[in-house]
Amino acid sequence: MSPTLVDEGEQASLAQHGMWITEQMGCGGRVYHMPLAIRVDGPVDVDRLLAACHDVIRAHPQLGAALTERDGVLRRVPAAVPPPVGFEDASGREPRELAEREASLALDLRTGPTARFTVFRLAPERHLLVVVAHHAVFDGMSKDILVRGLARAYAGLPTPALTTTYGEAVERENARVAELLGDAAEFWRGRWRDRQDLRLPGLSGVSTRAAAGEAVDFALPADLAVAADKMGVTRFELVLAAVHTLLAAYGNEGTAVAVDLSTRTEETRGHIGPFVNELPVAAPAPGGTFADFARSLREELRAVYRFRQVPLARAVGGVSPRTALTPVSVSYRRRDGGAPEFPGLEASVDWMSFNGAVRGTLHLQVVDAPDGAAARLQFNPLVLSRSGCETVAGHLLSLLRAVAAAPDADLAGLPLPSPVADGAVEQSFARTGEEPASAGATGEADAGPFLAEVGEIWREVLGMPEIGLDEDLFDLGGHSLSITQIIAKVRERMDVELSFDVFFDEPTITGIAAEVARLREEAC
Repeated sequence: MSPTLVDEGEQASLAQHGMWITEQMGCGGRVYHMPLAIRVDGPVDVDRLLAACHDVIRAHPQLGAALTERDGVLRRVPAAVPPPVGFEDASGREPRELAEREASLALDLRTGPTARFTVFRLAPERHLLVVVAHHAVFDGMSKDILVRGLARAYAGLPTPALTTTYGEAVERENARVAELLGDAAEFWRGRWRDRQDLRLPGLSGVSTRAAAGEAVDFALPADLAVAADKMGVTRFELVLAAVHTLLAAYGNEGTAVAVDLSTRTEETRGHIGPFVNELPVAAPAPGGTFADFARSLREELRAVYRFRQVPLARAVGGVSPRTALTPVSVSYRRRDGGAPEFPGLEASVDWMSFNGAVRGTLHLQVVDAPDGAAARLQFNPLVLSRSGCETVAGHLLSLLRAVAAAPDADLAGLPLPSPVADGAVEQSFARTGEEPASAGATGEADAGPFLAEVGEIWREVLGMPEIGLDEDLFDLGGHSLSITQIIAKVRERMDVELSFDVFFDEPTITGIAAEVARLREEAC
């Protein structure tokens, strides 16, 4: 029988923990909202479609889960506010407008809802179902699972049983991460450099924080699959090699590109949930033929895959909470299935519904389906102009077309742009595209009386005998779990509730002690 309830207090996954912390520090928001729009034409039985939504929610308890911290451990619990399922007459309205509106509505990881389902009537025989789920309970492959589940439920077919609970999957993943952590630390020690320098056309700044975003859509050349086969690489590897080649042509040396990697196993293949981990992939300076470069990048990817379940922040120090590991990132999802089959209806899915936000400076999203590969460059208009993004899209398409026509061409003979002049752009850290808030009031309070106790808590959590008062938590190897544990211990021993923001602004013993002093003064 398929599990249908979230057990009270199941431990959250590492992916959920990272997103939860980022949300609590004000760095997430809409960028974590994942919309999906399904248009159905024909005589829709609305009640039946709404019932199918409820069936999918019951079959996949992740959609009705919330996250809460207890004694320094983040746990999954049934949400106080379950996913709403509703109907609205939206005759004459544009589908894109409705999807954008739904994507903008709040999702709350603490109380719920973490997902919402709305059926819109556009015309007597045209309806739009918009589903928006938080990334902490959803990922790209979850879209396919959800759509298949809706189609089966609408057809009156039983939902396939899940062979394991999400909690059991988390336990196995945590054990695997613990087993790999030492090797992962050694692997990344020689590879990871937290670089924020970047050269792109139209670039005025660099960001690895979420912000309101815009997008440029295009289609990848249809003959890329043939070229990839000739090179002995996948289409994803070919596209990633093209991105690295283009970045090098702009004048970027040794730039890493963050890539979304699936952490699904055979037992979680049918689960809705966040089975993904973002990891950086660097490449040597391109040289020789494009095919040779793509194959060398493939080897690096294969090495990274061994540690795909280990969050980078757990393996190395200095990685502060952020929505993008690097300024440029890529997500590539291959779909093998066709359009969903709802009996008596024609259905089409917008697999790339845009949430109106971007995780960093520039993000390439690709959905590779049997009917073609759709691509989108999402960009932060505060640091990259639309004309600049359109130029990057044009350069990438020209390069991919040339590679598709001549897979063994020398890189020197490909249509590559000239280097971009070094404009000495500065990093933009912002939660919403602006500079992070100053610690201001934190620095005014007298930290002295609380330094010893806060220092003791830090040493316990980080397992270090000595820590300097002004050493950065993240440089010491701290991560989202460390923050949660420090907050819990300060609450227990010092009767103070720290906000997550202080770790964004002042992640030192001195900074935290000053915040404790300030909160104590306010309480008097």
